[in-house]
Amino acid sequence: METIGGNDVAPMERPEWKHSKLREHRDAHGLTLEQAGEALRQISEVLKLRPPLHSNLQSIFNHETGKSYPDPRYQRAYCALYRATPWDLGFRHRLPHEEESRFPKVTPQHVTVTGAHVQAVESALLQIEAAGEVDHHSLRHRILDAWRRRHTGGDPHRPHMVLVGGYAGSGKSELAGFISYLTGWPRLDKDSLTRPLVEALLIAHGGDPHDRHSPLYLEKGREAEYQCLMETAYDNIKAGISTVLDAPFLREFSDPAWMQRLADRCRAFGAEISLIWVRCDPVSMKEYITFRSAARDAWKLANWDEYLMGIDENFAPKVPHFVVDNRLGSAVSQTDQAKLALGRMYA
Repeated sequence: METIGGNDVAPMERPEWKHSKLREHRDAHGLTLEQAGEALRQISEVLKLRPPLHSNLQSIFNHETGKSYPDPRYQRAYCALYRATPWDLGFRHRLPHEEESRFPKVTPQHVTVTGAHVQAVESALLQIEAAGEVDHHSLRHRILDAWRRRHTGGDPHRPHMVLVGGYAGSGKSELAGFISYLTGWPRLDKDSLTRPLVEALLIAHGGDPHDRHSPLYLEKGREAEYQCLMETAYDNIKAGISTVLDAPFLREFSDPAWMQRLADRCRAFGAEISLIWVRCDPVSMKEYITFRSAARDAWKLANWDEYLMGIDENFAPKVPHFVVDNRLGSAVSQTDQAKLALGRMYA
């Protein structure tokens, strides 16, 4: 049994799991258990996995022999290490909508940006698709251009506000972090920015500090939480700093009037706006939420069926936006590979 985040995680009943595939790929790469463990720790640092992996001989052996099932962090790291898909590594079957992936080759870091780097980044950004009346190429081009300009002294264009939304466990934070990683634009995470304020507010009203579902939170905490997030973003925009916002945005993306107010205010600051919705499926979301073990998710996991009743798997913003399909981690895997192709492992 393996210890993750202070909790013991027993092997799960997964008939589709082919744990022997991990050993096959390690052998094909000519790695010992110790070498694989060190490589996974390096990848954990590059991808900024939280909590970081502390892989060792025993944990990898347990995965390869089926004694413990790799949590989502390990799955991401294994896919990056072996440049393989989740189904190549036996974690699950390939679904009909998923095409065979051709991950870019991992390349060492150089001072100059090479064609391999650009190709890897472009491949990851192709996960962002247009939905509604938005320019199919504009956001991808803007992100790629900002990344290139990081090597030449900055971005002279008007500031850009990117709102990345999605249900809990959808992978929105990974996508927002990837955009920030490429562009150098600061990422404002709603939970990191407002959690102490919201917890103190809920306690002051006699509630649970980890509540994110009751009328108390929805009436007393949520509006203040999002107001803090947006006012901080506006301060950045007024200073000419492009910013990536990371929050569910469920109510906001459903409210054309709210979006119009946002657009009007940003226009007054000379800023552009892009909305990204990260689509995911309940199975993937539950697995991610389970393994991250955040206190704010306790009610969701304890009342999963009730929580699912409030989720619309086909939800889409009511205004023009971009969409990233992250069912079963496909988009996250692609961005992981792009990060490694940029050579940060060797920095």
